[in-house]
Amino acid sequence: MVSLIEELEAREAAARVRVEELEAEIAELTSRLVGEREVWSRLRVTRETVAQVLAELSGQDVAGTAPLREPVAAKAPVEPEVRVVGAVMVPHWREGLTTVVLPDVYRDIVEVIADASGPMQAKQIVPRIGLPAVTAKIEGTRGKLKRLVERGWLIEDQPGRFAPAHPGSGGESANSRNDKGSSL
Repeated sequence: MVSLIEELEAREAAARVRVEELEAEIAELTSRLVGEREVWSRLRVTRETVAQVLAELSGQDVAGTAPLREPVAAKAPVEPEVRVVGAVMVPHWREGLTTVVLPDVYRDIVEVIADASGPMQAKQIVPRIGLPAVTAKIEGTRGKLKRLVERGWLIEDQPGRFAPAHPGSGGESANSRNDKGSSL
């Protein structure tokens, strides 16, 4: 006969597997969403540029230029009032941007790396941001690290080793916020 503890452990293990599968699915969908948003953005910019060039040409009375058809008005995207899991946006880094604009977990990752004495691996970061050091969490964090590299917040100086891309310009770290000046 199976004890109550063994049954609970089995159910916990099954729930953990389901959660990990859902997290992997969310990561995949998020990646696809980011790709599609980039395609959409490029197409929108291209259409706007072509419309501008055609408008400038038509102002010069260039013969043979077909009139520009009005673009179909796209519905404005609905901005959620609450955070939606799987739709986290990490902005591209630019001068003057601080970690305040990042979602909490990304900000924690950048701050941990900024406080480190050298480049770090995902497995070193996971426990420092309060997650259990299990494969699923390490891989999820590695995906976030890669996204932060793509967006210019971090660099990957060696495969799997991440460091700040802009030391000292990403905003204050957790340690600097907590340090109110000590007198020894």
